[in-house]
Amino acid sequence: MIRTDSVSTREAWLEARKNLLLKEKAHARAGDELAAERRALPHYPLGRDYIFDGVNGKVSLAELFAGRSQLIVQHFMFSPDWEAGCPFCSFWADGYDPMIVHLNQRDVSFAVVSRCSVETLEQYRRRMGWKFNWVSALNNSFNYDFCVTPTPEQIESGCMVYNFRETPVHSSECHGVSVFRQNDEGVLFHTYSTYARGLDPMNAAYAYLDITPAGRNEEGLPFGMAWVKRHDEYVQDR
Repeated sequence: MIRTDSVSTREAWLEARKNLLLKEKAHARAGDELAAERRALPHYPLGRDYIFDGVNGKVSLAELFAGRSQLIVQHFMFSPDWEAGCPFCSFWADGYDPMIVHLNQRDVSFAVVSRCSVETLEQYRRRMGWKFNWVSALNNSFNYDFCVTPTPEQIESGCMVYNFRETPVHSSECHGVSVFRQNDEGVLFHTYSTYARGLDPMNAAYAYLDITPAGRNEEGLPFGMAWVKRHDEYVQDR
């Protein structure tokens, strides 16, 4: 909702904008410090590789690095019994393809992992028009190990570990991002994972909405993202 009581003179706007700029700069500096702490986290060796199902056959986690030393894995919610991928994960995924070439220039590869058959993933990817590397973890423990899929035992108990704490099981799949590196000897390390609201900065559409007068305009909805649909499901009435 746009505030109608915020109309003023240019001079008053400029003064308020300068005051806000001071806070924005402080926020940016704090963000830089947080990013430095994130990079300084210790890395631990996985002690194993994972084998995924890809469109061209089996592919290992090591192979997803594609000759680079760093890998970002997007945990995309897509349960084996779903006919389509999560609409909210799809909202994020619409921004992946254009950025990958830039990540590659900084020694970073990017892949998306879901616990659904590769055939279903490919069908949905064609529908959405995406090109990014998408592999299936249906036949390995990757999703369970990185706490984005509750185990049958956790579903039965109603509690799982998600976002580094015990939480009620709300869905058969959860979303997140995990980061890995590979050293010159081929050893795989886990360096970082983030979940829930930790993914907000990766959504460019939300970042742009946040600078508009109405913002995300999600007040009064049943939940924050209730308005989000897959990009081919919106009614184009404007």
